Amino acid sequence: MPTLTLSDLWSYCKANREKILRILAVLSIILLMSFVASHYSFAAIQNFIQKYEQFTIVISLTLYAILGATPIPSEPLTIFISSLKGPIYALVIATVGNTLAALVEFYIGGSLGDISDFEKRKKKLPFHLGELPIDSPILLLLGRMLPGFGPKFISIICGVYKIPLFTYIWTTMVSNVVGAAIVAYGGYGLINLF
Repeated sequence: MPTLTLSDLWSYCKANREKILRILAVLSIILLMSFVASHYSFAAIQNFIQKYEQFTIVISLTLYAILGATPIPSEPLTIFISSLKGPIYALVIATVGNTLAALVEFYIGGSLGDISDFEKRKKKLPFHLGELPIDSPILLLLGRMLPGFGPKFISIICGVYKIPLFTYIWTTMVSNVVGAAIVAYGGYGLINLF
């Protein structure tokens, strides 16, 4: 049975640095949220947010941007903000925050580089999805409405294809407003129901 040496571990960490950093970021967020949930009551959190509202806006927007670089969805954060401050406040924060997250995803897509390998994979997509015009505003709007990883996928692909930033931002804002309204008002209604 082969033994794992410290040198092997160091080589693995160097080769997979980005993956390890993403995992550590996700674990840090989960641990922080678990700590806050277990040590503070909902009323204490609400009082803190009302007392230091300017900090909570910055923290919320930062969390949205961080979540954009991870596979973790931001909807629970939107529902949480909606329960504390109301749906209109959550709608505005979620729209701005998800747009920041989309810009992070766009940047990640743009830094991937080699578009030729993606072109080969794109041709293998089912249902002729590889033939869709990625720079079409209609595709950008509809693609962001796909549940799950649809918005992240569209953002990364837009970065890979270097879609014009203006088109990308306005389509992102429109879809984020609609999505944030559904989540903020739906979450607020469910919380008030219970």
